[in-house]
Formats: sequence, structure tokens, C-alpha cells
Amino acid sequence: MPHITLSDGVPGIRSLVMYRPETGQPLYDLAQALLRAGSPDSTLNDADRELIAAFVSKQNQTDFCMNSHAAASRYLYADQRDVVDQTLDDVDTAPISAKLKALLAIAGHVQADARTVSDELVAAARTEGASEGDIHDTVLIAASFCMYNRYVDGLATFTPTDPAAYEAMGERMGTVGYQLPKVKA
Repeated sequence: MPHITLSDGVPGIRSLVMYRPETGQPLYDLAQALLRAGSPDSTLNDADRELIAAFVSKQNQTDFCMNSHAAASRYLYADQRDVVDQTLDDVDTAPISAKLKALLAIAGHVQADARTVSDELVAAARTEGASEGDIHDTVLIAASFCMYNRYVDGLATFTPTDPAAYEAMGERMGTVGYQLPKVKA
């Protein structure tokens, strides 16, 4: 049961941006910039960006964000969709690039204690081909998703349990990105 009055049946952050569109719009704009547009000097694709968001959300135990962003990543990876669950289960054995593994290590440190992102972690990512933009965006995605996760969990938003609900969300996020929901009059 949410801690504030939100639209019935509207899950996660969508209910919060509908409750307060004046703060919801900037949050969605940030998600769009981080998960779709990216830095001009970043080589991360949209599926990788969504995977970083899902990874951080899993570390934070925020089921709604982990499931919705994992679904978006699966949708964007298309034929390689299984890589998402393999990565969330065990990064070390996942069939992802060494560069993405190094970036996820950075994201994990940002999630746990950003002060532990060391020169060695950054150097390892650079050795694997990470650009300045990749490192920047990884840190900002991880930091932002800590905020998004706490926002969703702190107000106890509705979290669907049906995996099919997340598949629809993933397709929407993968096709239209992050736009404020239309409020029915």
C-alpha cells in the first residue's frame, strides 16, 4: 500500500510522476538523457544502459525498477535478450564484453559507496575500451538509479508481480522511451 494517495494500479515511478508532474518531467527527462540519448563520446547502446539501470536496481533490491529496466533491456537486446538474466544472475559468467563487466563493477561501487570507485576500477574499464563518456554515463546512471530506487521504495509504490506486466513496460520503454503518462480526464 503506497504511503501517499496514488492512482490505483499504476506501478512504480509512473504513479509518482502522475502525482507530481512538475517533478516527474525532470526525472523522466533525466532518464531519457541517460538511457536513450547518452553522451556524444559514449559507446554504450540503449540495451547496455538499461542493463546498468537494472543491475543497480537489483543491488538496491528495488523489484519494480529492476524488473522494468531488465524488461526494457531484454526488448532492446532482441535476439540476445537472455544476456540480461545471465548478467543479473552472475556478471562474472555472463556473455557480455569485458568492457561492460568493468563498467558494471564501477556501477556496483557507485551503488554501494561511490567513494570506493577507485583509480584501478576506472583504469580497468579504460583498458577494456571504455571511453570517458562510458565511464561518466555509467556513474551517472548508477547514481540516478539509486535516487529513483529510493523514491519508488520510499513511497511504497505498487509493484506488479506478473512478469507479463513488465514485458509490456519494457516494450514501451524500448520504443517510446521516457515520456509522462497521459492523465485521463
